[in-house]
Amino acid sequence: MTSRFRFISTHRGVHGVKRLCRVLAVSRSGFYRWVAGEPDRQARAAAEDVLAAQITAVHAASGRTYGSPRVTAELRDQGVQVNRKRVERIMRRHGVVGRHQRRRKRTTIPDPTAPAVPDLLGRDFTATAPDQRWCGDITYLRVGDRFLYLATVIDIATRRLVGWSINSHMRAELVIDALDAAVAARGGDVAKVVFHSDRGAQYGSAGFAEACRRHRIRRSRGRIGSSYDNALAEAFFATLKRELDVEHRRWTSEADARRDVFRWIAFYNHRRRHSALGYRSPADYERTLETVTLQQSAA
Repeated sequence: MTSRFRFISTHRGVHGVKRLCRVLAVSRSGFYRWVAGEPDRQARAAAEDVLAAQITAVHAASGRTYGSPRVTAELRDQGVQVNRKRVERIMRRHGVVGRHQRRRKRTTIPDPTAPAVPDLLGRDFTATAPDQRWCGDITYLRVGDRFLYLATVIDIATRRLVGWSINSHMRAELVIDALDAAVAARGGDVAKVVFHSDRGAQYGSAGFAEACRRHRIRRSRGRIGSSYDNALAEAFFATLKRELDVEHRRWTSEADARRDVFRWIAFYNHRRRHSALGYRSPADYERTLETVTLQQSAA
């Protein structure tokens, strides 16, 4: 119907509205109502163009990784009143697409001779304050015809990456360095924090056990071959690989890979909006928890 009204509006000076409406089988009253609404339609179209530009800017600032939920959260934080469905529709119309998750290879190699360590989490990846529960894992990044390996320590309460280590090997030193970095980032005193991992040989090594004893960290390990038992760490790597687009990215040097990983980690900790945190960044959410703790202490 809209296309007919547009045709009539374009040609009415030549053929007249009455004749065109009769030929095209539309009512004149309907046509005149459509004409009266034209200014509002133009205003809506102009507003949508502005919103599309804002969406594109937010998407670009995220490294072209954000989908509609995070774009919506960012816009609302900027004071733009918009709902997710509208953002989704405009992104689809303008071809703005977030990166999608891809499957990844596993790096877990269990050591059947390692001493038994209990599962203290039982798939309950929640905590009420920072430095109650941590988790970590190892993943790989292809650099030319070689690999770099990234070990992580994530605070379960805030989803913040508090420690990491990246190297060309998967020896126990890799996970020990990540743990030491996390302890240093938290000021050196993390007594009684629980660190949860999978059954990889690095986490079952004597060196890692000694590092945990040294920092008074309680060890926790999931079952062999169950990604759900370390789901939070698995989800972090899925996000990292998706947003760094490692499926198509071709690093030619370790320096380039390290630089891109460090940049993304800084973005993740301080700017990336996390769905589990009410679309706040880990750093923002951590500040919120610290404020609540101080208020409770004062009360």
